[in-house]
Amino acid sequence: MKMKNNTFNLHEIIMSSTLIRLLAFALMLPVVSCSTTKNLPSGEILYTGIRSIDITDKDSIAVADEILDRIDEALSFPPNNAFLGSSFTRIPFPLGLWVYQSNVHKQGSFNRWLMNWLADRPVLVSSVRPETRARIVQNILRENGYFDGAVDYFVVPDKKDSLKAKIQYDITLNEPYLLDSIEWRRMQNRGDTLLTLNEADRLIRTGDLFSIDRLEAERQRITAIMRNNGYYYFRPEYVVYQADTTITSHRVNLRAGLRQGSPRSILRPWRIGDITCYLNGYDNEAPTDSVHYKDLTIYYEGKLRTRPRIIHDQLKFKSGELYSMQRQTETQTALNRLNIFRFTEIRYTPADTSLVNDTLQVRINALYDYPFDAVIEAKATMNDNNYAGPGASFSLVRRNAFGGGEVVTGSLYGSNEWNTGRKLIDNTGFINNYELGVKGDIMFPRLVLPQIGKRAYDFSAVTHLDMDFSMLNRASYYRRLVFATSLNYEFHPNYIRSHTFTPFKLVFNKLQKTTHAFDDIVYMNPSLYQSLQDQFIPSIGYSYSLGNDSIQEERNKTRWNFTVTEAGNLVSGAYAVFGEKFSQQGKSVMGNPYAQFLKVTTELRYNRYLARGKRLAMRAAGGIVYSYGNSSVAPYQERFYIGGANSIRAFTIRSIGPGRFKPDSKNPYSYIDQNGDWKVEGNIEYRGPFVGDLDIAFFLDAGNIWLLHEDETRPGGTFQFKNLLNDIALGTGVGFRYDMKALVFRIDFGYALHFPYDTRTDDTKKKRYFNSPSFRDGLGIHLALGYPF
Repeated sequence: MKMKNNTFNLHEIIMSSTLIRLLAFALMLPVVSCSTTKNLPSGEILYTGIRSIDITDKDSIAVADEILDRIDEALSFPPNNAFLGSSFTRIPFPLGLWVYQSNVHKQGSFNRWLMNWLADRPVLVSSVRPETRARIVQNILRENGYFDGAVDYFVVPDKKDSLKAKIQYDITLNEPYLLDSIEWRRMQNRGDTLLTLNEADRLIRTGDLFSIDRLEAERQRITAIMRNNGYYYFRPEYVVYQADTTITSHRVNLRAGLRQGSPRSILRPWRIGDITCYLNGYDNEAPTDSVHYKDLTIYYEGKLRTRPRIIHDQLKFKSGELYSMQRQTETQTALNRLNIFRFTEIRYTPADTSLVNDTLQVRINALYDYPFDAVIEAKATMNDNNYAGPGASFSLVRRNAFGGGEVVTGSLYGSNEWNTGRKLIDNTGFINNYELGVKGDIMFPRLVLPQIGKRAYDFSAVTHLDMDFSMLNRASYYRRLVFATSLNYEFHPNYIRSHTFTPFKLVFNKLQKTTHAFDDIVYMNPSLYQSLQDQFIPSIGYSYSLGNDSIQEERNKTRWNFTVTEAGNLVSGAYAVFGEKFSQQGKSVMGNPYAQFLKVTTELRYNRYLARGKRLAMRAAGGIVYSYGNSSVAPYQERFYIGGANSIRAFTIRSIGPGRFKPDSKNPYSYIDQNGDWKVEGNIEYRGPFVGDLDIAFFLDAGNIWLLHEDETRPGGTFQFKNLLNDIALGTGVGFRYDMKALVFRIDFGYALHFPYDTRTDDTKKKRYFNSPSFRDGLGIHLALGYPF
């Protein structure tokens, strides 16, 4: 019954310099002067940001967002006390400037400390160099077809202080130049056929905006076609363009072909010759011995730490085949995926210098990575129902454990949390929960399966074998032991599809030290006890994922996940062989009952591009778990819950449902009952820029969970179609995201528009759909890392 948490790693949460300055400045107000310009160098002006960037003719033809982004990047320059890196907005109190102006000419250790730690040097208009930035933007326009574009800038003095100024940039695009005709001068070579076969993928077309970037991308595409078909020495610089703008106004006639004087070798297809691999030691020691395996010769230092077959199986090319840049990249990726080497490279040299030679000798250089790693992590946990506390884990990693790229990881972990708000009923102390555990994992960078045929698998695959033992203590209620082990196969046929097959997973739950308070709860709710009781959960599972979110060129991102899990059928089948009915309950393994259920979940995410920096993100998710045979209720950890920072954000975690069931508001552990057999959820969120690096989001969330069977202890928990509208919890809100590239800090303010249950306290009041009792009761605040979906 582990609760879903919003977790923050302490080493990832860094206090901003602005906050530090605010705290320090409060202690030294007497020494601060409010002037920010009195000690500026002679003739200099303090830069206070960009006033505006006005672009004329932007709507005459759709301007690519990439061009506008490059313009913004070239012109952006944050002033002193910029708000979240904004070039336009400043925070009202320039503490750093005040400290600088008050102490720049003073001596003494205290003043040096102030200058080093709290002062901000003034950002001057001269240091911004607006004339240079205007020229850069002018070049950007010309590189993208706006040959007649013009860029001007103006220094706009502050009306109250002439020593302060903003900069205004005026950009006039004027009519752009478009491609009028495209002519490719033939190579008189097999390469012409290759380019014709790939004509549909051409990146430049008649009518397109003239773009240097597009032309370069097309050169890269042509080069990739040639190099993937044996032309090793073909390079982008051998493709040249001639552009003529004199024939038709604002039109470009483009001719493309090979550069004159290009070497003959670029039009000669090359084949793979001998393949050798040089394995340097941990500290780059040179090889001292060698071994030959099939068509691969391996040179190694000291002891051969990797089985030859492992390296040979990563090769995507063979001796005698045509050279292919794609297969070279796939080989290097496969070698890196072994987690054995710190560095790998592949070199090619001609077999001899004769004019008729068409063979390349291949040399792979690799440097072993150190075998051990140790990782210590600390975290602070804060979840949505007033629980918070610290946690830590220690992991020891052993690379290449068995000579085949295997990674063995052992971990110790623990956490503690206490209730920061309400107390348990009849309990005078705070609620103290803890979890302790040990975990082990073996990762094989391949499929650990019987070999079918002689050909090696030509797709990325990983095998995981893991074990986990944990103890979870819920204060004043129970202690629970969980043992789990599983075998997982991960297949990645390509970069948009993945499969995970779990042929074996076994979980054993052991409930210990239950209290009278807990016994009273389960006495009133037998189904809850059945979901938490001592039991085995033997299961088999499969999941599939399809998505283009890893493709940078795709503006609209889509991802679909599907998972199916069955438990207990093989055991029940074995019982059936010996005469027990498949549907009969009461069967056990080693004296303990086992779970039997079928669970299906699915989720569809769609992230639609609207405009530069603006997106519409949508998610639809659902799932069902059906218990049968040996079980009438699914295990607690397999059941569904809803609400929280990544779900319906107007509600706290596990605070909705099932159905119209209303929990006891006075019991802080009422969430135990708030789980169900099936779930439906939908979310829609607009994301756009707000100020500086801070983005804003407006969202609408809806969903609930239900029971498949009536439960008298949770009235209204089953689904009825006539009550569908009232059963769906609905919430809206606004959120802010601060994107630091490596991670995203997020805060969401949700407000409940509709509670699934009746919130009236006075029966004389009229029942209504928007039924939040008060603003406070309907408000949910969530601080988290990453996007919710």
